Amino acid sequence: MKLQRIDDGKMTSKYDTALNLYNTRLKDEDAEKAVKAILEKVSENNTNDVKRFLFSTIEITSLTVTDNEDSILALTEKINDFTEENPTFPHPAAICVYPRFAKIVSESLEADGVEITCVAGGFPSSQTFPEVKTIETSLALKDGATEIDIVLPVGFFLAGDYEQVCDEIEEAKAIVGEESNLKVILETGALKTAENIKKAAILSMYSGADFIKTSTGKIEVSATPMAVYVMCQAIKEYFDTTGRKVGIKIAGGVRTTEQAVAYYTIVKEVLGKEWLYTEFFRIGASSLANNILTDLTGKTVHLF
Repeated sequence: MKLQRIDDGKMTSKYDTALNLYNTRLKDEDAEKAVKAILEKVSENNTNDVKRFLFSTIEITSLTVTDNEDSILALTEKINDFTEENPTFPHPAAICVYPRFAKIVSESLEADGVEITCVAGGFPSSQTFPEVKTIETSLALKDGATEIDIVLPVGFFLAGDYEQVCDEIEEAKAIVGEESNLKVILETGALKTAENIKKAAILSMYSGADFIKTSTGKIEVSATPMAVYVMCQAIKEYFDTTGRKVGIKIAGGVRTTEQAVAYYTIVKEVLGKEWLYTEFFRIGASSLANNILTDLTGKTVHLF
């Protein structure tokens, strides 16, 4: 780990130096209290315009053990059909699949403006060789992925090995390049505390993440309002310090319109309206799309 001397003679890493620019000594109870106050404003955002916007942020996601070429093709065709049949309605932001399905999606997706997101780098645990992560990311991009989601190596983070964490994210961003988005999944349910979430968010942005994302949806605790609040605070402070805007993706257990509106409210109140665009705000879900369409049309929808 690269060290440098600070004024009191002690040695500190460049990662600690970066973290020291921000307030990371957070108490969970303070974050929860702040979230509670923000969520009192949810009702003012419970409008059809907000719901239409939220639909446009959704990454229609299929990340199951039963996925196969036929099921992913069928999902892609549903997105094609929906956008063709509803030309005045917002289209989903992306379709999110495993890397092995990038090619079939890229060859069959006809909906303009819909990104192809692939989870890579040993998703969902990030517990594989760095070389495998590199190859998987590269192959996903080669086969047509336009965005890559990777999981922060949580075990290294909790062990305090920030150099390994940042090196892996930096290497992934070098492969993805500046033309595509790299989203780093913090797995906030495993990080547990507001302080850990804030530190992981800052290190991810410091290492080149274009988005920070809550969860894989593969562990017991996924996205929570407190985690999203802390991540938004980190994004705001990072922007104030560096001038670089980083997006937020909320994923893991977001199923109802009410949940989506609550998360929208947190992003709006902490980051402001300039983050309320699909370039900086995403939700990873599938059933949410059906629920929003049901709310907007008044008819039960089981499309995605």
